Amino acid sequence: MPQFKIKHITKYTYKGLVRDSANQIILFPIKDEHQEVLDHELKITGDPHVDVYRDYYGNEVGSFTNCEPHTELVIYSKILVNTSPRALPIDDFFALHHWDELTKVKHQIPYVDYLKQESFEGFDELRTVIEKEKTANETPYAVAGRFNQYVFNNFKYIPGITTVESTLDEVWNLKAGVCQDFAHILLVMLRSINIPARYVSGYICPHKNGMRGEGATHAWVEAYIPTYGWLGLDPTNNCIATETHVRLAVGRNFSDCSPVKGVYKGAAEHKLEVSVTVSYENEEEEKIDAEIIPVTLPETAIPLNSFQQYLEMQQQQQ
Repeated sequence: MPQFKIKHITKYTYKGLVRDSANQIILFPIKDEHQEVLDHELKITGDPHVDVYRDYYGNEVGSFTNCEPHTELVIYSKILVNTSPRALPIDDFFALHHWDELTKVKHQIPYVDYLKQESFEGFDELRTVIEKEKTANETPYAVAGRFNQYVFNNFKYIPGITTVESTLDEVWNLKAGVCQDFAHILLVMLRSINIPARYVSGYICPHKNGMRGEGATHAWVEAYIPTYGWLGLDPTNNCIATETHVRLAVGRNFSDCSPVKGVYKGAAEHKLEVSVTVSYENEEEEKIDAEIIPVTLPETAIPLNSFQQYLEMQQQQQ
């Protein structure tokens, strides 16, 4: 049973003083029979009180507010977690009946939520691929694995080519992206053939093992397989997610699982730096200062949502 130590640092540096910063964090690892959280240390600038609740998808979510003027916000999360391997689904002739079971659950909660498709102009092109990749007399498990491999083989992993705001059409046209983009394409493919699929955010372990997605939060997909449950598929690495994948949250897409998001009152421009380090428990601690790495942002001011626009208008009127 591997034991991992994971440190996740998020640092916002603002152009000027900001205040009334309201934030949501999903940095609390899932706790179940395959993932045991032994310790979780959470430190936030200003030491605010964090209210924790469980959302619709079963994730632990924290919310906090920093009302005092500040030029920097650092969220430091350190977890110690044990993971255990999962048995694979049985893939035999009888598993072909799983298609009938999927038809029965498609209108049931929670599966209905994981079958809804996002708007996607390139879907007709992708559907041609789906029909080609899905062969007759294959089980849902086999087809899911084939789709996972298709995304891995046909999309280039290029950090920085997309952002969290990139659409499915942009990713499809580029045929490139990062783990988040790979996961979103696989979600479309699975849902199109009536396999409920959900987005997963978390970390890939261990440290420096050659897997794509190290040094940041990772994303993959879980497909529902009747009589088995949720099967983790990592299209970025063309593998099944097992004890090397530590889960933070599940949802319909990235928006449901974003590790950190919030709004504040002040100048729109800011710099975001994120770092994730993973090590075995017996490995030597690394210095926190050396872990923080910059995340590339546009030179122009970051687009505001309506609430941020309202707050800045209020500030300008004072």
